[in-house]
Amino acid sequence: MKRTLYIFSNGELKRKGNTIYFESNEGKKYIPVENIQEIFAFGEVTMNKKLFEFLCESEIILHFFNYYGYYVGSYYPREHLNSGFMILKQAEHYLDESKRVSLAKKFVIGAVENINRVLAYYKNRGKDLNEVIEKIDSLSQHINRCTTTEELMAIEGNIREKYYKAFDKILDNEHFVFQARSKRPPLNRINALISFGNSLLYTVCLSEIYNTHLDPRIGFLHTTNFRRFTLNLDVSEVFKPIIVDRVIFNLVNKSMIKPQHFESKLQGIVLNEKGREIFIREFDERLRTSFHHRGLKRNVTYKTLIRLELYKIEKHLMGDEEYKPFISSW
Repeated sequence: MKRTLYIFSNGELKRKGNTIYFESNEGKKYIPVENIQEIFAFGEVTMNKKLFEFLCESEIILHFFNYYGYYVGSYYPREHLNSGFMILKQAEHYLDESKRVSLAKKFVIGAVENINRVLAYYKNRGKDLNEVIEKIDSLSQHINRCTTTEELMAIEGNIREKYYKAFDKILDNEHFVFQARSKRPPLNRINALISFGNSLLYTVCLSEIYNTHLDPRIGFLHTTNFRRFTLNLDVSEVFKPIIVDRVIFNLVNKSMIKPQHFESKLQGIVLNEKGREIFIREFDERLRTSFHHRGLKRNVTYKTLIRLELYKIEKHLMGDEEYKPFISSW
């Protein structure tokens, strides 16, 4: 399985022959490209055209994040698997309102079912979550009645609002209180963790889309407009609860992430460099964790699971098999 390279230090990424290396104040570190799928650059990294050409040849995606850990953009090499047929199918399903809403509902249903699995997990461990579960169950009854994606987004937003309020009961930590959802910038530590984790997941999903016939610019739940990518946002909805949120709960409940791993910036709160490293280490471990997939009857990693989800979307678009979102069994 190919891995992700995370660069936190400042330095220069260079090509040498058929490999690349990162040069910083700590010296040179050679990177075997055959083992790398993507690079996440958090530090101030300089590079040249020669390197970009090599990354393109090696089909390695390069994602950039700014000093505060916010996603900036990606070097997305020439698509090697893009299919004109698949692009037409995506456009067909997007332009046909009934087809688009039908597929968009699946992403919301998958997200809500996985939210319920997370809540059930912590309820079984003694957390008082009955009221939140009941409210979410009531709201979810409206999903199938929605006739537009705007209605779906509104329902999904209301459900997440109720769900996020359960974080305080799950964590029960005076240093990590949710209060209300805030973005750009996040106004407290929990929101900083949610925003950073979601940004990482969006980026991972984008990389996985690159290795399919799908075009990331055509989503269904999220409106395709002047925004660069939307399909990765759709797919991420299904996996946020079981990847990002579980990482957050582990980090806080095991005291791996602490108040000193945050700083006040941009009129809000963000993870500092050490905090980002801790979060990414746990996030990457989660992606590489394998479990027994009941449907496939074999072990798969969470990262592989995202790729499998995209293959199911391809089959749906081609009319081979109706898409059913992955729902955790625990």
